[in-house]
Amino acid sequence: MKAQISFFFLLFSLFTFGQVPHCGFDFTSYLVVKAHEEGKTENIPDLKITLVNEKGEVVINENNKYSWKFGNQALIFSKNYIISKQNEAVKWFFPYAGDTYLLSVTNTFPAEDFYIKIEDNKAIYKTQILQLQAFNMYILCSSENERQARTFGPRSNNPIEVVMEKNN
Repeated sequence: MKAQISFFFLLFSLFTFGQVPHCGFDFTSYLVVKAHEEGKTENIPDLKITLVNEKGEVVINENNKYSWKFGNQALIFSKNYIISKQNEAVKWFFPYAGDTYLLSVTNTFPAEDFYIKIEDNKAIYKTQILQLQAFNMYILCSSENERQARTFGPRSNNPIEVVMEKNN
Protein backbone atom coordinates (compact mmCIF):
# COMPACT_ATOMS: atom_id res chain seq x y z
CA MET A 1 0.00 0.00 0.00
CA LYS A 2 2.85 2.39 0.84
CA ALA A 3 4.38 1.70 -2.55
CA GLN A 4 1.11 2.57 -4.31
CA ILE A 5 0.74 5.81 -2.36
CA SER A 6 4.36 6.75 -3.04
CA PHE A 7 3.90 5.99 -6.73
CA PHE A 8 0.74 8.14 -6.81
CA PHE A 9 2.57 11.10 -5.21
CA LEU A 10 5.47 10.65 -7.61
CA LEU A 11 3.11 10.81 -10.61
CA PHE A 12 1.20 13.72 -9.08
CA SER A 13 4.47 15.63 -8.56
CA LEU A 14 5.60 14.99 -12.12
CA PHE A 15 2.32 16.24 -13.58
CA THR A 16 2.01 19.19 -11.21
CA PHE A 17 5.55 20.50 -11.14
CA GLY A 18 6.69 19.23 -14.52
CA GLN A 19 4.19 21.38 -16.40
CA VAL A 20 5.43 24.44 -18.21
CA PRO A 21 3.91 27.62 -16.73
CA HIS A 22 1.17 29.04 -18.91
CA CYS A 23 0.58 32.57 -19.97
CA GLY A 24 -2.74 34.11 -18.94
CA PHE A 25 -3.44 34.72 -22.63
CA ASP A 26 -2.54 31.19 -23.84
CA PHE A 27 -5.81 30.66 -25.67
CA THR A 28 -6.59 34.24 -26.66
CA SER A 29 -5.33 36.73 -29.22
CA TYR A 30 -6.63 40.16 -30.18
CA LEU A 31 -7.40 41.95 -33.40
CA VAL A 32 -6.65 45.64 -32.99
CA VAL A 33 -7.81 48.38 -35.38
CA LYS A 34 -6.50 51.94 -35.51
CA ALA A 35 -8.81 53.94 -37.81
CA HIS A 36 -7.82 57.52 -38.58
CA GLU A 37 -7.93 60.19 -41.28
CA GLU A 38 -5.08 60.73 -43.74
CA GLY A 39 -2.34 62.76 -42.05
CA LYS A 40 -3.81 62.37 -38.55
CA THR A 41 -2.96 59.93 -35.78
CA GLU A 42 -6.08 60.21 -33.60
CA ASN A 43 -8.35 57.18 -33.66
CA ILE A 44 -11.82 58.09 -35.01
CA PRO A 45 -14.44 57.53 -32.29
CA ASP A 46 -17.85 55.88 -32.67
CA LEU A 47 -17.10 53.62 -35.62
CA LYS A 48 -18.76 50.23 -35.95
CA ILE A 49 -16.25 47.52 -36.83
CA THR A 50 -17.65 44.05 -37.49
CA LEU A 51 -16.13 40.74 -38.50
CA VAL A 52 -17.60 39.65 -41.86
CA ASN A 53 -17.08 36.90 -44.46
CA GLU A 54 -16.04 37.34 -48.10
CA LYS A 55 -19.63 38.25 -49.02
CA GLY A 56 -19.73 41.03 -46.41
CA GLU A 57 -22.11 39.05 -44.19
CA VAL A 58 -21.75 39.35 -40.43
CA VAL A 59 -19.95 36.39 -38.83
CA ILE A 60 -21.76 34.69 -35.95
CA ASN A 61 -19.56 33.17 -33.24
CA GLU A 62 -21.35 29.81 -33.17
CA ASN A 63 -20.53 27.87 -29.99
CA ASN A 64 -17.56 30.18 -29.31
CA LYS A 65 -15.71 28.90 -32.37
CA TYR A 66 -13.85 32.16 -33.02
CA SER A 67 -13.88 33.94 -29.64
CA TRP A 68 -14.31 32.88 -26.02
CA LYS A 69 -16.66 35.84 -25.63
CA PHE A 70 -19.94 36.65 -27.37
CA GLY A 71 -21.07 33.07 -28.00
CA ASN A 72 -23.68 32.80 -30.78
CA GLN A 73 -23.49 36.54 -31.45
CA ALA A 74 -21.98 38.79 -34.10
CA LEU A 75 -18.32 39.63 -33.51
CA ILE A 76 -18.18 43.40 -33.12
CA PHE A 77 -15.08 45.30 -32.05
CA SER A 78 -15.24 47.39 -28.89
CA LYS A 79 -13.32 50.52 -28.03
CA ASN A 80 -10.33 50.10 -25.73
CA TYR A 81 -11.01 52.14 -22.63
CA ILE A 82 -9.05 53.93 -19.94
CA ILE A 83 -8.97 52.19 -16.56
CA SER A 84 -6.78 54.66 -14.66
CA LYS A 85 -8.21 56.98 -12.06
CA GLN A 86 -8.31 60.74 -12.39
CA ASN A 87 -4.89 62.38 -11.86
CA GLU A 88 -3.06 59.11 -12.70
CA ALA A 89 -1.03 58.29 -15.78
CA VAL A 90 -3.24 56.93 -18.55
CA LYS A 91 -3.70 53.16 -18.31
CA TRP A 92 -5.69 51.29 -20.94
CA PHE A 93 -7.77 48.14 -20.40
CA PHE A 94 -5.68 46.45 -23.08
CA PRO A 95 -2.34 48.15 -22.41
CA TYR A 96 -0.63 47.03 -25.62
CA ALA A 97 -3.06 48.84 -27.88
CA GLY A 98 -3.79 52.36 -26.59
CA ASP A 99 -6.66 54.23 -28.25
CA THR A 100 -7.95 51.56 -30.66
CA TYR A 101 -10.79 49.12 -31.34
CA LEU A 102 -10.41 45.53 -30.08
CA LEU A 103 -11.80 42.08 -30.68
CA SER A 104 -10.75 39.10 -28.58
CA VAL A 105 -10.38 35.93 -30.68
CA THR A 106 -9.10 32.41 -30.07
CA ASN A 107 -5.43 31.82 -30.78
CA THR A 108 -6.48 29.41 -33.56
CA PHE A 109 -8.58 32.08 -35.28
CA PRO A 110 -8.21 31.70 -39.10
CA ALA A 111 -7.71 35.42 -39.83
CA GLU A 112 -7.16 34.99 -43.59
CA ASP A 113 -10.72 33.66 -43.95
CA PHE A 114 -12.33 36.90 -42.72
CA TYR A 115 -12.68 40.60 -43.30
CA ILE A 116 -13.46 43.60 -41.15
CA LYS A 117 -16.22 46.00 -42.11
CA ILE A 118 -15.77 49.55 -40.83
CA GLU A 119 -18.88 51.74 -40.82
CA ASP A 120 -19.56 55.25 -39.60
CA ASN A 121 -23.10 55.66 -38.28
CA LYS A 122 -22.75 59.43 -38.75
CA ALA A 123 -21.99 58.88 -42.46
CA ILE A 124 -18.96 61.18 -42.33
CA TYR A 125 -16.67 58.42 -43.57
CA LYS A 126 -17.05 55.83 -46.34
CA THR A 127 -17.63 52.21 -45.35
CA GLN A 128 -14.59 50.01 -45.90
CA ILE A 129 -14.12 46.24 -46.00
CA LEU A 130 -10.57 44.92 -45.50
CA GLN A 131 -9.27 41.35 -45.55
CA LEU A 132 -7.48 40.16 -42.42
CA GLN A 133 -4.09 38.45 -42.36
CA ALA A 134 -2.51 36.21 -39.70
CA PHE A 135 -0.01 38.94 -38.86
CA ASN A 136 -2.92 41.22 -37.88
CA MET A 137 -3.36 39.30 -34.63
CA TYR A 138 -1.87 40.37 -31.32
CA ILE A 139 -0.29 37.17 -30.01
CA LEU A 140 0.31 37.75 -26.34
CA CYS A 141 2.20 34.70 -25.07
CA SER A 142 5.96 34.63 -25.36
CA SER A 143 6.15 31.05 -26.68
CA GLU A 144 4.02 31.93 -29.72
CA ASN A 145 5.96 35.18 -30.28
CA GLU A 146 9.25 33.25 -30.13
CA ARG A 147 7.96 30.78 -32.73
CA GLN A 148 6.92 33.63 -34.99
CA ALA A 149 10.25 35.41 -34.52
CA ARG A 150 11.89 32.47 -36.32
CA THR A 151 9.72 32.98 -39.41
CA PHE A 152 9.97 35.49 -42.23
CA GLY A 153 7.43 38.12 -43.17
CA PRO A 154 5.37 40.70 -41.31
CA ARG A 155 5.28 40.49 -37.53
CA SER A 156 2.23 40.32 -35.32
CA ASN A 157 1.29 42.72 -32.53
CA ASN A 158 0.80 45.72 -34.76
CA PRO A 159 -2.61 47.37 -35.14
CA ILE A 160 -4.47 47.18 -38.41
CA GLU A 161 -3.99 50.72 -39.72
CA VAL A 162 -7.04 51.96 -41.59
CA VAL A 163 -7.09 55.36 -43.28
CA MET A 164 -10.72 56.45 -43.44
CA GLU A 165 -11.97 58.51 -46.40
CA LYS A 166 -14.61 61.19 -45.95
CA ASN A 167 -17.81 61.04 -47.95
CA ASN A 168 -18.12 63.84 -50.49
